[in-house]
Amino acid sequence: MADDDTHPSSFPGGTSLSLLEAYDDAAGDGLAGGSPHMHLVSTEAYIVTGGRGALQTLDRSGFRETPLAAGSVVWFTPGTIHRAVNHGALTAVVLMSNAGLPEAGDAVLTFPDAHLASETAYAEAAAIDRPGSDPRALARARRDLAVAGFLELKEAAEAGDDAPLTAFFDRAARLVAGRAPGWRGLIERGPLAQARASVEVATRLAAGDAAHLAHGGVHRPRPSAGATRLGMCGHLTTFDVAEGPVTPRA
Repeated sequence: MADDDTHPSSFPGGTSLSLLEAYDDAAGDGLAGGSPHMHLVSTEAYIVTGGRGALQTLDRSGFRETPLAAGSVVWFTPGTIHRAVNHGALTAVVLMSNAGLPEAGDAVLTFPDAHLASETAYAEAAAIDRPGSDPRALARARRDLAVAGFLELKEAAEAGDDAPLTAFFDRAARLVAGRAPGWRGLIERGPLAQARASVEVATRLAAGDAAHLAHGGVHRPRPSAGATRLGMCGHLTTFDVAEGPVTPRA
């Protein structure tokens, strides 16, 4: 088996890791928390470490609210619109499948339809890095716009009308279509490479070859450069799990 160049990360499953502190300011409906959005390829998981809140979701089965407290574990698959609601000091460890894919654009915010009509309109509404502007104010505006669109989708779904949700899915797919071709490589170099490496190890072990065990070690990743940022759900601290240093042997 090849050494560490077989795949870019030995972190379990080719996932990414971040720490979440949910936003504590209220949106237009009076609820504190993050920006409703959806992933098209990746599954996301919350392991709640403190505080309390709720996960609001909307998918083909309808609207749901899942309580969150320390010790809660919940994950949501592609096609699930999700919103983290903060009822008090909500924090969580976030695991995301296909490390690097969300950063490459695998997320679409639930803006009202007019803002989803083109990549330009969407990018303008989603931007939080405009020169001369306060990123925190732009993140709040982005969140509030996404909440407004989310509430429209929720109201329609609760009235038995799934046409707006279908339209959102279609808009989201068109928005990411230009980026999606590059995602295959991220998946192949991440989780798929890990799976193939594990199959190769199992095959070699069946033949009595345990050479890979000589390369074992403990990895302790540091926070990424500029690690704390304004995420969709709250303040995120990310970790560079691709290049975590190995703890020296005693």
